Amino acid sequence: MEIITVPCLSDNYAYLVQGPDGVCLVDAPEAGPIIEALETRGWSLDTLLITHHHHDHVGGVAELRERYGCTVIGPGAEEAKLPPLDRAVEGGDTITVAGTPVEVIFVPGHTLGHVAFYLPEAAAVFTADSLMALGCGRVFEGTPAMMWDSLSKLAALPPETMVYSGHEYTSANARFALTIEPDNAALKSRADAIAKARTEGHPTAACKLSEELATNPFLRPDSPEIQDLLGLQGAPAAEVFAEIRARKDSF
Repeated sequence: MEIITVPCLSDNYAYLVQGPDGVCLVDAPEAGPIIEALETRGWSLDTLLITHHHHDHVGGVAELRERYGCTVIGPGAEEAKLPPLDRAVEGGDTITVAGTPVEVIFVPGHTLGHVAFYLPEAAAVFTADSLMALGCGRVFEGTPAMMWDSLSKLAALPPETMVYSGHEYTSANARFALTIEPDNAALKSRADAIAKARTEGHPTAACKLSEELATNPFLRPDSPEIQDLLGLQGAPAAEVFAEIRARKDSF
């Protein structure tokens, strides 16, 4: 199975997945770069998976559907806000896409119907604007408690899982993370690696879940060091998470 990162717009990513029986796309910020990536490889597009309704994730759906006749699948909870769906899915569903099973995980918070797509055979999860590299999406429609619950579901996946998020926000996320956990050696090392990768023009929005668990402050509200820095010793994880999210919002 091959996963291709496709830069779109100013800082979005779409992901092409070539499975044993076809090609699927996760999110469609704009059609042009995705068409170019497909044509360069001689691929067609069989299925398009949508994570949530924001325009920077669905702007290319209509053009791609018209060009390739692909099946469009997205969250039923947001169907009224999405381009027309051929199939609506809910958290807990398992579907077969490009010849591989895909588990739908309900991850509201950024939007109320946001879903992530987990491909166990590829050890990959596509999280868009829920869990992000060294961060998480803004809580636009849900609540911090809702987002924390969603992140907890993703954190429970196997640690070797590769997390593919929707934006190139990693450098800014690293700068913020270091204000929350300045003595985390793994975080410092990762921040240096991210700076080098971006200087060389490489995307950094995909990483192993194990690395996120060790360095992403939004997954680490149980850390005594973080709780001490925030003055929230012994507080529930959801409360600590909410404080971290509030600080990021004004960072």
